[in-house]
Amino acid sequence: MSEMIVEPIEKYGLSEKSKTKKLFSRIGIVGCGKEGSVIATVAASNGIEVVFLEPSEDKIDNAFVRIQQKLDKKIESWGLTQSEKKAILGRIRGTSSYQYFKDCEFVIEAIRYNEITGDRHVDSRKEVFKTLESIVSTDAVIATNVSTVVVTELAAELKHQERCIGLHFLANVPNSEIIEIVRGQNTSDETFSKVRRFAKLIHYDYVNVEESSGLVSLRLFLTQLNEACGILMEGISNVRDIDEVLQVGYGHRQGVFRTADQMGIEKVVSLLENLYDEYGASKYKPSPVLLRLYRAKRYGVSRGQGFYKYDEKGNVLKN
Repeated sequence: MSEMIVEPIEKYGLSEKSKTKKLFSRIGIVGCGKEGSVIATVAASNGIEVVFLEPSEDKIDNAFVRIQQKLDKKIESWGLTQSEKKAILGRIRGTSSYQYFKDCEFVIEAIRYNEITGDRHVDSRKEVFKTLESIVSTDAVIATNVSTVVVTELAAELKHQERCIGLHFLANVPNSEIIEIVRGQNTSDETFSKVRRFAKLIHYDYVNVEESSGLVSLRLFLTQLNEACGILMEGISNVRDIDEVLQVGYGHRQGVFRTADQMGIEKVVSLLENLYDEYGASKYKPSPVLLRLYRAKRYGVSRGQGFYKYDEKGNVLKN
């Protein structure tokens, strides 16, 4: 009887060494508030593993509540099943340690706005970038969910500034599947290409935007909101009718006042003040209507009252 020939299975099978790693199989998110939870939900819904960072267990639990609420809304509209929801949640992990970002190919800073001032301090975000650089590999992308802060400034003290980039998800408008991609002065073509691939992975459109305060989306929205407030002050129309003109007449998913309430009036005022300081144009000076709401702490959905009144689930009350 001839001797049996035995070959190692690794030569022919899919060993761990021979497997190619999928780009963006796992991403990290620093901060999982309103914006971070949108990013986490979208990424996990498209098969990407997500690890997000919050400073405490309570905030981690709150982040999961926000994510589940987003998924439950899809279930209610027949866009998702319970089993799919379970699979999506299984791809998301919360942590309070940066060490869990070590194997991430892409980390997005999305720390919360200050609930009182609406600001996200540049110094805090710079520290996030520095910490991430000390943890992730040299070819990992470090991004910020940016709107008014310049990416180049955040990356100025890093050794590998070429892998830093800005993104802007329009998190306050439902189903707004587009990202503004913002290159810093030192952002490499490779980094830009990677982020475009990420956008395609999550089935989002994208536009390339030069570094500027407010980008495209906020400059258009905030000036429109200020003009709508002017119409309101002049008594030409009311909140609901102005929003209806935009929804029915111009195809907006929701009007400017509804969007402002979702963003948070405190954030809207802060954004306008930032743009006014940057450009000096009167069109960016916050309307007295917005300032009155801000001073009365009628911040919108988060407080149950802004331009509209809301129930506990964030639905507009009709009366």
